[in-house]
Amino acid sequence: MRRLPIRAAMMVSLAATACAAQPATQPAAGTAEDRKLTREILERSLAAGTEFLVQAQQPAGNFIYELNFKNGELPQGDNQVRQAGALWSLALIHQYQPSEKVRGAVARGLDFFKRSSRLVRPGARLIAYPGDAAGRTGTMALVILSLVDFLLSEGAIEGREAYRKDLEEYVGFLLLLRLPGGQFQQQYDPKSGTGVGGPSPYYDGEALLALARAAKYAGTSNLKDGILESARRMRQAHVVEALAKHPDSNTTKGFFQWGVMAYHELVTSGWEGGLDFAPTAIELGRWMIDVHRTLSRPLNTAYAQEGLISAYEVARIAGDAGAQARFRHVIDVGLYKLTSWQVGGPLAHENSYLQRNPQYVARARGGVMNSKADPMLRVDVTQHQMHAVILALRFLY
Repeated sequence: MRRLPIRAAMMVSLAATACAAQPATQPAAGTAEDRKLTREILERSLAAGTEFLVQAQQPAGNFIYELNFKNGELPQGDNQVRQAGALWSLALIHQYQPSEKVRGAVARGLDFFKRSSRLVRPGARLIAYPGDAAGRTGTMALVILSLVDFLLSEGAIEGREAYRKDLEEYVGFLLLLRLPGGQFQQQYDPKSGTGVGGPSPYYDGEALLALARAAKYAGTSNLKDGILESARRMRQAHVVEALAKHPDSNTTKGFFQWGVMAYHELVTSGWEGGLDFAPTAIELGRWMIDVHRTLSRPLNTAYAQEGLISAYEVARIAGDAGAQARFRHVIDVGLYKLTSWQVGGPLAHENSYLQRNPQYVARARGGVMNSKADPMLRVDVTQHQMHAVILALRFLY
């Protein structure tokens, strides 16, 4: 019988080890033989992925949701949360490596969502995604993240104060969806703004990350106490209670990368109580490797890489060299494999399916497949992978 990987009694103080943490540029744990990825490979992958995301943007500012790279067909499906996620990816890319091309794409995307929004009360603005009868909490969170990271970019941003006001109003509405105890309703009526339904592990994690980053970087630190309360409640619901019901819980899987990224923000916040979440982030990283077995999954697991890389950085801060080495190896192996699933990417020559299907439509270059032999390129798959690449460049390579 498997040992339950997350323990209820894991509130261990890491203040002393955090104070002794080494700079983020220290050499990563593990041996040179373990490492197949290089900074050059990651930078080339990011350049190709950026090209794909920019070319996927439509004149209105939203994105082509899915593209068949073999024949250029565009299925009719859409997903408002993943649309917002694609925008966040471009905001992160612009923050990491500012360019006029990407800046313009982010501005068009933010304008698209602003045109699809309205005030429901002073200081509270909701997004009513065109053609969708329900509003999604994840959409609100990811547009907030897009604004935070766009505003963190270097250089002049035309309309900066207007973007800051939009951010405050989107945060104002997101807080209206907060339930007693700190979780969030997963949907809302776009006409009335009334929240609908109970919490979702995905949207809870996205909301927690959005509010944590807004509080840390966009001058909304008055949210701190509520964020910490939400973080504790989500850990109890989506980690402790979920894993007590099933060791490989789908609830924990849904919360994983968003929760770990949010806990990384809290660990590095300097807030009283923020370091309490370091053991959770590290144990979740171990769970993703040992129980969920991310390296054996047949579909794209870039989402897991986002969480594992954040857990790696938390382990570095905590001084947990064993966890660092473990995470470093899985990140290197996993992200190397996923990079070989990128159409026209730096490791495409290692993918036999891509070698057999070299004649892809031009705008597919840089898109990432959802498995090693899948011609459908979904914008959210590339979004998750490019964020993982940026995190890897920042923390590991």
